Amino acid sequence: MADRVLVVSGPGRVELVEQDPPPLPAGGFRVHTLYSGVSAGTELSYVKGTNPYLTATWNTDLGLFQPGAASTPYPVRSLGYMQVARVVESDTPAVPVGAVGAMTYGHRTAAVADPVAQRFVPLPADLDPLLGVYVAHLGPICANGLLHAAADLYGTGARDLADGVRGRRVAVVGAGVVGLLTALFARRHGAASVVVLDPTPQRRAVAGALGLDPVDPGDGDPAVLIKTRWPHGAGDRGADVVFQCRGQGWALHLALRLLRPQGTVVDLAFYQSGADAVRLGEEFHHNGLAVRCAQIGRVPRGLAPTWDRERLSAETIDLLRADGAAIRTHLVSAVVPFAQAPALFAELAASRRQELQVVLTG
Repeated sequence: MADRVLVVSGPGRVELVEQDPPPLPAGGFRVHTLYSGVSAGTELSYVKGTNPYLTATWNTDLGLFQPGAASTPYPVRSLGYMQVARVVESDTPAVPVGAVGAMTYGHRTAAVADPVAQRFVPLPADLDPLLGVYVAHLGPICANGLLHAAADLYGTGARDLADGVRGRRVAVVGAGVVGLLTALFARRHGAASVVVLDPTPQRRAVAGALGLDPVDPGDGDPAVLIKTRWPHGAGDRGADVVFQCRGQGWALHLALRLLRPQGTVVDLAFYQSGADAVRLGEEFHHNGLAVRCAQIGRVPRGLAPTWDRERLSAETIDLLRADGAAIRTHLVSAVVPFAQAPALFAELAASRRQELQVVLTG
């Protein structure tokens, strides 16, 4: 039976392509996909044509985008990083047949993998396997945000995710999946207060259903609200830390306005269109603020030996065990057959359909 792969062949053009199953490599294993989560930000940037990898060369050594051939040209065949799969064939005792685990091999119905080169995170039997879409990559993105907040306070002395939020007043801008999971991580690790700001009523409703404190940034000045609510001393009001999880300039500008003096925005967002609305001559300058990018490609400097991706995945499993039922009920807004994926992506990219978290299934 042919495998099916979701391919973006050009801006706005998404299709399922059939291909013959590749042979099993020596020492490798084969999986069939159970669930494949859709990351609306990164993945839709390829459908919309806004991802910088489509128009420039990424120079890995210099860490720069430069003019030249696209680093990821069309057709894009590696879309997606939130897979849950069952092992159906194996040539390694490290990954037995029948095991169910989280992986990051893209939207396809099956795959072969090398256990040395690719991660397979076994899912515990007591966890809903659909929630495993968060375990390999997206959950670690959120956990890494908290780790950056911890490193901001303690540097290489940070020991756990709670170090950045325990007893602190936390604001999260953006109630998408990354923002909501980050807020749940902060609550689980002892934040004194967690406020989630988002202009979309449906997303604020989900935040409330999860037991978080939603705020409409369009209802008056949210910075005045937060700074009135959270005093620290004379001339010192606002959030101790803000997690910015919405990839738009106004959101980063808002995040900076919510902070107390010398506070830090931990930024988990992907700004596809830049950030022209960020006014660095205002609160950023006058309050001595800082912005830390918590991109999943790296943990804070000096913490890599103790905080690898496996540990971040383990933290994600702990969160899912604690809040999994609520996450399954309120975050996962649609489960869609693989056959409908091309139409789904076209509708999402054109804003004809709004979903919080879509999961593809066989």
